[in-house]
Amino acid sequence: MRRRILGLVAAVVFAVLGVGVHAAQADVSTEKCKATGGMVQYDSSTGLWTCVGGERDGEAIV
Repeated sequence: MRRRILGLVAAVVFAVLGVGVHAAQADVSTEKCKATGGMVQYDSSTGLWTCVGGERDGEAIV
């Protein structure tokens, strides 16, 4: 019984932390990416558009 409760608590904690980490990542618009010296590229391995170079390097495009 204790293992089940511990497992449930651990799952809830990891779920909350996972959501918090994802929300903390900054997203940038295409215009901001280009205005700060970057360019927009499609990453086929992740399926996401990202800003490459400039001040917003590596951030996801929204």
